[in-house]
Amino acid sequence: MKRMIIICEGPTEQEFCKDVLTNYFMTKNISIECPTIKHSNGGIVSWNTLKKQIIMHLNEGDCFVTLLIDYYRIKDSYNFPGWIDSKNITNIYDRMHFLFDKMSLDLDEELRPRFIPYIQLHEFEALLFSDISVFNRNFTSDELDFHSLEQAIKCVETPEEINNGPATAPSERLKKAIKGYDKVVYGACLASEIGLDTIREKCQLFNEWIEKLETC
Repeated sequence: MKRMIIICEGPTEQEFCKDVLTNYFMTKNISIECPTIKHSNGGIVSWNTLKKQIIMHLNEGDCFVTLLIDYYRIKDSYNFPGWIDSKNITNIYDRMHFLFDKMSLDLDEELRPRFIPYIQLHEFEALLFSDISVFNRNFTSDELDFHSLEQAIKCVETPEEINNGPATAPSERLKKAIKGYDKVVYGACLASEIGLDTIREKCQLFNEWIEKLETC
């Protein structure tokens, strides 16, 4: 069985890996481990810090390493490879592929084949917009402003394109639309109910990532 280490930005992504991805990849003869980012209290860190953890895991032995981190809130000062240049790329998917290539090239050549770079557009919570009917099934009308979720998804072609402003990022929209929303408690449960197949169908970049992991 192949061993895949997914470095997660925080507990929300970690629970998603445990609850949704682990069983799926078992059917592909791939075992999943999902540590969170070191030296972090549940958030992104500089590339140099993250790179050290990537290399540490790659040096553990015969394993593959990937990431589940959010594009949202990555700062210029975090110095991700190609970050400043990527801002000149208008198409967001082309921009992400450019960043993935730069991240890979920043590792030593012998490590690159076992590293699968990935950044989630714009954050994990975008995946939950793949089927917003899940919110109606889990929250009462008193708890939920469903109309605001409908408006969010109507404005974009795919859930991953819901923008990353401080008031309009997917997680911020969910906090406003659902009273008492707790992303760690609800995120993985809702994603599991939506189903991996539906998320893959609606989220292009995420689906590309899963395909790469399947064929590592």
